Amino acid sequence: NIKTVLINPNIATVQTSKGLADKVYFLPLVPDYVEQVIKVERPDGVLLTFGGQTGLNCGVELEKRGVFARYNVRILGTPIRSIVDTEDRKIFAEKIASIGEKVAPSVAVSSLDEALEAGELLGYPVMTRAAFSLGGLGSGFANNREELRNLATHALAHSSQLIVDKSLKG
Repeated sequence: NIKTVLINPNIATVQTSKGLADKVYFLPLVPDYVEQVIKVERPDGVLLTFGGQTGLNCGVELEKRGVFARYNVRILGTPIRSIVDTEDRKIFAEKIASIGEKVAPSVAVSSLDEALEAGELLGYPVMTRAAFSLGGLGSGFANNREELRNLATHALAHSSQLIVDKSLKG
């Protein structure tokens, strides 16, 4: 007998999805609120992949805080380790390379100076992608140092890691 509990910060989406869950909480999808729902509902397991990037980020943080272990909650579907490995672009590139697949040359950076060094190392144009970010925040193409400076400054204001890739757009 499976019962579903849904945490959704957007009431408008649930209005069109009648019967989607046995119980719905209209709360922000952030660790503190999600932990309270887990404490009350005591689920056997959770699916993090139904919450988009926000759900993935929240799940990783709950794991770091020990919430899933504390309440004996299993992760269903994609394991936390796989989420972390695919969200961290450097780890992802290493995993892909370990199975013999090619990836664009890239450098993971955590500062503006490192980003500018990466641009020089890789050669322009480059593409930037902020790790653990929503909707491509901080992503874009830079044809020169100044464009990279602008992209990196914006991205690093929202993410602790920025990936600078050699552009393949030709």
